[in-house]
Amino acid sequence: MKKHLAMVSLLTITGLYGLLAAIVILISYLTEGTALPGIYISIVILIIQFLISPWVTDLTMKWFYDAKFSYEVPEYLDSFINQICEKYNMKHPKIGFIDDGAPNAFTYGRFRNDARIIITRGVTDLLSEEEVISVVGHELGHVVHRDMLVMTAVQVVPLVLYGIFEICMDAALDDDKSSSSSSSDSNSGNAKLGFAAIGAIAYVLYIICQLVILWLSRTREYYADEFSCKETKNPSSLASALVTIGYGLATTGKTETENKHSVTTPNPLGIADGKTSKELAICCVGGDTEAVRSDIQNAMKWDMWNTWAKVYEILSTHPLIAKRILAISDYCPEYGQERYITFDLEKPKGVVGNFARDLLIDSIPSFAFLAAAVLALVFSANNPEFLPLYFIIPWVLLLVKFLYKHPLKGMDERHSVRELLGVVDVSGITPVPCEVKGTIIGRGNPGCVFNEDFVIKDSTGIMMLDYNQPIGVLNKIFALFKSPDYFDKTVTVNGWYRRAPVPYVEIKTFEVDGKVKKVWTYGFGKFGIISMIILHILLFIVFYV
Repeated sequence: MKKHLAMVSLLTITGLYGLLAAIVILISYLTEGTALPGIYISIVILIIQFLISPWVTDLTMKWFYDAKFSYEVPEYLDSFINQICEKYNMKHPKIGFIDDGAPNAFTYGRFRNDARIIITRGVTDLLSEEEVISVVGHELGHVVHRDMLVMTAVQVVPLVLYGIFEICMDAALDDDKSSSSSSSDSNSGNAKLGFAAIGAIAYVLYIICQLVILWLSRTREYYADEFSCKETKNPSSLASALVTIGYGLATTGKTETENKHSVTTPNPLGIADGKTSKELAICCVGGDTEAVRSDIQNAMKWDMWNTWAKVYEILSTHPLIAKRILAISDYCPEYGQERYITFDLEKPKGVVGNFARDLLIDSIPSFAFLAAAVLALVFSANNPEFLPLYFIIPWVLLLVKFLYKHPLKGMDERHSVRELLGVVDVSGITPVPCEVKGTIIGRGNPGCVFNEDFVIKDSTGIMMLDYNQPIGVLNKIFALFKSPDYFDKTVTVNGWYRRAPVPYVEIKTFEVDGKVKKVWTYGFGKFGIISMIILHILLFIVFYV
């Protein structure tokens, strides 16, 4: 395992830095070395950021997440951590605790001996001891594999490439910079084209490198899972914990008494993707094994069948939850366990077509606005009275898209989290209007005082609630001064269930303590688009008449 991971990392780093070296040589030749100091300064800044990042992140955790690094680690967990540290000759990582009911865990730092691992109250509340150990085992896998160092090293490449792109574009557009290459106009023009070409190549390579780095990150997540399975010899516990934290079914439970005793009051590498706060939905089931298996498969269907899932995965730091669960299940026989889950359901027809439908609905207004802009440029000089007419159709198409993304029919129909997770034909474009009732247990981004989103728990599970007012600053004011008032309260939410790729409900209204609160994004959005349609019609009438 370790040799394979080292080889993958080495080849990736060699390839990325090889591309970077080629571009640097080209830009150095074109600029006669004048661009090199800027590149060197950028690299030095990145190195400094890497060196101070643990302390900066510590302050961020303390100030904005209220993380406590004086957390008394439970004996069962401390014993496991000590065992791993002794085996791999490293210091005990600093453990931070965030008092939030949403489950999450992640690690950050520079090297093995200065690693930090953060866990939330939701982890200790919702997971068994074996599952907690498996989750921390995954985070320790990142530490042992030096993932923080490797990912920082590869992220230097796209950042420098983007800097080169900006340098080249500036040189291509600036007469003073380009004229230094030659005194003749012909050579000056050739130099501009050369800079533009190198800039374009650098930008394309920047995009490619970003995708390669995301792939490497997903690969290292698989290896961290494998490390946890190997060290705990309990793949099933990691799979069930991942299902709970990621999106799926909590197949184990803890009593209230156990929960009370379980709590003592660069990008982090987490057990699930933390790029977006919309990251968890948990169905809590128990009892019949076949029922549990069926619910897990039901939650996995979107990952396995919906084309959007594959698109989102390419752009994500983490593999799809379903794929990780299946990969972990492959280790079960090696440790004397039955496979945690298999996925043998037959894929229904039309799922790929739904992706094409979503893509069409999402893109048509943009193409319509582009076409209108071209028509305006070509014909507005001779027929300026038709200028407003060109943009009426794009605004109408945008209204159609908006109404498709925000249907109202069915919003009063009550759904459980478990029911929503089983829906396959859902995406960021195609929602399911729904009503969900439950208790607010924490923030969407666990512990973050600036995060306005919530996590709701009903009798079947947990899901993220997206609170998003039309003016961004209102969200932050709500997060700082209002959202804590709703913790531990029962709410009824009406909105739209989406999956992109993690499941969440976009709030339209929510009722708490008998009072209905509104999120005004739907109303403002609809009003704004209709107003623009009416405005363009009136302008056309005025100009034409």
